[in-house]
Amino acid sequence: MYKLDLPVDYKEASAIERRRNVEEQRKSRIFNARVRTIGIDPQALEQQARDKQEQEEYERRRHEAFASDAVRNDLIAQLLEQRQEQDIRELNKAENDFRALHQQPGNRREWDLYDPEALKKDKPARVCDDDPRCGISSIQKFDGEDLNNKARNKFQQEQLREWHTQQMNERDQAKHNQDMADRLYELKMRELDQRAMELQDAEEQCRRAINHATKDFNAALDRDRKEKEALSRQQQLDDNATEIANHIYGDILTENPSVAQSAFGPHRVIPDRWKGMSPAQLEAIRKQQDLQRMEQDRLKQEEQLKDKEWERQQVANARAALLLEREMARKKQDMDRQMADENRRLSQEQKAHKDYLYKEVYTNPPTAAYFMQFNTTTR
Repeated sequence: MYKLDLPVDYKEASAIERRRNVEEQRKSRIFNARVRTIGIDPQALEQQARDKQEQEEYERRRHEAFASDAVRNDLIAQLLEQRQEQDIRELNKAENDFRALHQQPGNRREWDLYDPEALKKDKPARVCDDDPRCGISSIQKFDGEDLNNKARNKFQQEQLREWHTQQMNERDQAKHNQDMADRLYELKMRELDQRAMELQDAEEQCRRAINHATKDFNAALDRDRKEKEALSRQQQLDDNATEIANHIYGDILTENPSVAQSAFGPHRVIPDRWKGMSPAQLEAIRKQQDLQRMEQDRLKQEEQLKDKEWERQQVANARAALLLEREMARKKQDMDRQMADENRRLSQEQKAHKDYLYKEVYTNPPTAAYFMQFNTTTR
């Protein structure tokens, strides 16, 4: 009735097998934590976008910095090139000026070889008989030839005669000068000797006059010194007598109290003249000291009474503080006891609540089969 031997559909079977393989591959990818990649990371993408923008901004600023450096380097290169050109022009100008000033054609060593006016400037072939240029090969002078013999001999004789006459005149003049010098030296020596004798006589007279004046001056000084010493002794005697009289009849030895009274008030005295206080003043000071001593005793008694009162107050305050501390300790013990009771009651309530949850509420614990139904497929 039912046809059970139906032919197998290979196409459908291959599709089912393919889907199973894809499912297994998907499981291997999803359930493997090492290779699983599900979803995207927006924070990482945003961070990558920010990093890319920062990199682009850095590249842009770097390019601008390189461009500005290139422009600056170009300007510097132009300035250096202009300076180099200016230096070359100045160097060439200085070189031309030096050549025009110190390297004239006439100053060259070989200028005489190609001077266009060399023949005009050159000397004749023979100037005189003694011309050193007229050698054997010059064919300008021959042995035995003397063109200026007569004139030369005459000139030499005249020259000899003039030299002889000049020597005689010089010898006579030197002798005359020596005689005049000797005579003048002798006269000068006589004059100096006479002058020295006159100066010696004047010096002797001056010395005698000075000695006489010094003697008179010393005598006058001695008389003046003796008179001054006599006056000084008399003045010393008079001063001593006056000082003795002043000490005897003065206010210091008589101890006059009125001399110590100051002009600034009756309560002030002059220290170097004050000889001490009077009996009335001493009695007044003793009375004042007695009054001060009585006042000091009264102040001491008052201070002792204050100290006793202060000690009494300290004892009372210490007793009150002790009572207050004991009261606070009792209150703290009561609070601790109440807190312990409250904690004990809360502990019992919490334990009862846990027992209720574990015994009444949580009575169906999950088994292993419950957890095995998860992660069985990728869908």
